Amino acid sequence: MSGFDYNIVLIGFMGTGKSTVSEYLSSRFAMRIVEMDQVIAKREKMSIPEIFAAHGEEYFRDLETGLLVEMQSRKNTVISCGGGAALREKNVVQMKKNGKVVLLTASPETVYERVKDCDGRPLLDGRKNVEGILELMEQRRDRYEAAADIVVNTDNKTVTQVCEELVKRLMEMEE
Repeated sequence: MSGFDYNIVLIGFMGTGKSTVSEYLSSRFAMRIVEMDQVIAKREKMSIPEIFAAHGEEYFRDLETGLLVEMQSRKNTVISCGGGAALREKNVVQMKKNGKVVLLTASPETVYERVKDCDGRPLLDGRKNVEGILELMEQRRDRYEAAADIVVNTDNKTVTQVCEELVKRLMEMEE
């Protein structure tokens, strides 16, 4: 298989494995990676928390929308979205124009284990515990599920297992 004639858009809560999965897909299928948060931070010459503080969330979400529009001229690119990107309806519309949207999920316990030592997660300030994570996940669940073409759970799976399942499910969609 020589790659995909569309983009794979990874969405999901922080700590569900979006970055890890994009790296694996990139090496396995020679896909380009666009880590949306990294691209935005680099262009703005500020960290994501700094952008939020200086300009507010709305400004940041507009940058995400703009970047998703840009991505429509690409293919065989894996786009790793920030945790909030799929919460905005117009972002989801842009994702689907030239991509398959894959929702990665994990239990709040798994997410906590993966993010507990990370800084730079503005939305987890004051709630970096399983209860806080669960609460935020529940707020987002409906939006995430509505956006997704396929859902892959990452609990207790290796990145290889996650990616094999993801690719298999994408191929089944094509049939």
